[in-house]
Amino acid sequence: MNKFNIVPIAPLRPYVERLWGWESIGQEVVELPTLLPGTGAEIFFHHRAPFIQCRDGEDHAFDDAHLICVRRRPIHLRPQGDVGFIAVRLRAGRMHRFLDVPGGDLIDGTLSVAELWKSGGRQLSLDVSNAHSRDAALQSIQHFLLEQLQHRRSDEIVENAISAIYQNHAAASIDKLASRCGVARRELERRFKALTAQTPVEFRKLSRVQHVVRELLLDPSSRMLDVVLSHGFYDQAHFIHSFAELKLGSPVRHLTLARTKPHFYNISLRGGVNFSAKLARAGRSRDVLATRPR
Repeated sequence: MNKFNIVPIAPLRPYVERLWGWESIGQEVVELPTLLPGTGAEIFFHHRAPFIQCRDGEDHAFDDAHLICVRRRPIHLRPQGDVGFIAVRLRAGRMHRFLDVPGGDLIDGTLSVAELWKSGGRQLSLDVSNAHSRDAALQSIQHFLLEQLQHRRSDEIVENAISAIYQNHAAASIDKLASRCGVARRELERRFKALTAQTPVEFRKLSRVQHVVRELLLDPSSRMLDVVLSHGFYDQAHFIHSFAELKLGSPVRHLTLARTKPHFYNISLRGGVNFSAKLARAGRSRDVLATRPR
């Protein structure tokens, strides 16, 4: 399977973590991962077969272009051949910079790009599907997001709180965070929930679980106890309980199965050669792709 990862254009970097994609080779069938509850949101543009989700015992096909929102429950994707997509990974708490939709309507949602941006979304989907190259598709996506960003504002106090919790999820104190933000804890919780449909504590728990699973999948040699302690859990039993609360069953069973499949966790783009740098050296798509992330 072919994969790519690039950094976005500079104005999008505070809000978009990366653009990336997969493309299956020949007749291979890809064992797509189960998407765990998590803090991030991702926009997918499929130029081959879109994902199929198993929900309540039935299969549901995704739209060719869709947003997978912040999740409190897992999404089970069916294995499939003919996989090909470009994805936009939004930074935690930043999808509202591009959308004029209440947080309560987004959490646990999977919405088509046409639903989200109406005629503009439909045109974007057409532009991406009809693009003559990956570079042209990436340019269309980033230009569209930049246009949306220029017309959207958000609650910067909540955005800053989200970043602080995500980056320091192991030790984040909500009381201390509220004080640093200059608001009472109850005020922070109210504004946090209005924007994200979550409380800060709920977001912190999702962030901890997400980081533990990511590290254990990216580094199979890691010991679970060491990893769960480093991400803020009191002990392994605490992590197992939190994992089970999210209706995920046993973390050991999940990890054993997940390690037999590819997954959507990506390594850091910092410090390495990336797709955008190669394009810049080749003199292509200069206005779209930057050579290095900040």
